[in-house]
Amino acid sequence: MSITDHVLSALLIYGLPVLFGMILICSAGIPFPVSLVLVAAGSFVQQGEMKLWPVIAVASVAAVLGDQLGYVLGRWGGRPLVTRISRRFGGAERLQQAERFTRNWSGPGIFLTRWLFAALGPWVNVTSGIVGYPWQRFLFWDILGEILWVVLYVVVGYLFSDRVQALVDIAGNLTWVIVGLIAAFILGWKLVNYSRAAPPRAS
Repeated sequence: MSITDHVLSALLIYGLPVLFGMILICSAGIPFPVSLVLVAAGSFVQQGEMKLWPVIAVASVAAVLGDQLGYVLGRWGGRPLVTRISRRFGGAERLQQAERFTRNWSGPGIFLTRWLFAALGPWVNVTSGIVGYPWQRFLFWDILGEILWVVLYVVVGYLFSDRVQALVDIAGNLTWVIVGLIAAFILGWKLVNYSRAAPPRAS
């Protein structure tokens, strides 16, 4: 059995404590396909093994708490500590990318990295603390994004309980389609603004 199989078996046997622990550590930055855990939890809800609202509540709280750990590390640990940790784990480039994203997108960027650009999420938590983004605003956008993420994947698992693994693969591909559409929209918007701002050429 793979690690994922062991986790899903533990989720089925022990329920909410395993769900809470997995979501917490993954939100804090430990890499794991945690979306699969949420989809599986939704499937277990449909099968009567778990309850819908406790699953959504526990997963949302765990995700938000894990994000706060990253924010606290960046805010009070400071850039030197975060830089040393990121270099040790090979994430220095990802940290710089997340910092640029945080400065450019601010609150909406935090929201998007909860569910759409999820790979940047843990790094954006840290960089939000480093750049001194107000904690109350961070918490607001964080809660909105994490609840959307949890509800989205749990409901998908609930509705398509018999196709959990296939749904995770489709969701991953769909995410990249959405990312591409957003990137195309942003590029087009910038080109339109540039063409409007450019001075007319002398004839």
